[in-house]
Amino acid sequence: MKITFFKYQGTGNDFIILDNYNQEAPRLSTKQIKFLCDRHFGIGADGLMYLSKKQGYDFAMEYYNADGYVSSMCGNGGRCLVKFAYHRGIHRASYRFIAIDGEHEAEIETDGTVSLKMKDVDTVDLHASHAILNTGSPHFVKFADNVQEIDVLATARDIRYSEPFKKEGINVNFVETIDEDSIYMRTYERGVEDETLSCGTGVTAAALLSAHNDNGFNTVNVKTRGGRLSVEFDKVGEKQFKNIWLCGPAEFVFQGEIELQA
Repeated sequence: MKITFFKYQGTGNDFIILDNYNQEAPRLSTKQIKFLCDRHFGIGADGLMYLSKKQGYDFAMEYYNADGYVSSMCGNGGRCLVKFAYHRGIHRASYRFIAIDGEHEAEIETDGTVSLKMKDVDTVDLHASHAILNTGSPHFVKFADNVQEIDVLATARDIRYSEPFKKEGINVNFVETIDEDSIYMRTYERGVEDETLSCGTGVTAAALLSAHNDNGFNTVNVKTRGGRLSVEFDKVGEKQFKNIWLCGPAEFVFQGEIELQA
């Protein structure tokens, strides 16, 4: 069968989008999604998304990792899907959509920046050398010096496949502080099982842990290998964060057709 697809990217985090708003997109198997996301034999992407209609919302987001399996929330994917919704004619001053982790709001700024409201974070598991928190997806965050020099694949895989995380998996982030309100980070994503150029929920997790105000409003600028994002949020106490907004570019790359075997 032949399918029409759209390719979008947010700071190098790239996605295949299928338009299912009018229930026209085929339901793909795990094997087919994995093939489409393959960078050598398919289209190539960090994940695949369906844009669908959902009563009471502007649209619904359904996200699959590059391994072909349903995944938890993807922040950059959500921002790209908002931009795709706009391009296909769904125009709103403020968007409201549903994803696997619940309801989200989003806005497209005049410069094209997409701001996505993330889920509140009510707890952070702090350890001597790292922290674990869920920002729609689970993240292991470790602060370090000279993050550019870290062997991300080897180091992150040891963590991701260690006994506590082997079954469910976890995203692994290495973060370096640049100054009071800026950080640099690299991320290994479960489901992709590789380093990605950017990760929205990972950026969010690292930014929350880099808050420069003990309480109240914070903005943290985040540099990734694929570009720059910012995270705005309110810190409420030591381990609680609300009104979290992930902000950055989301761009159309190309549209195409591909023949897909059953």
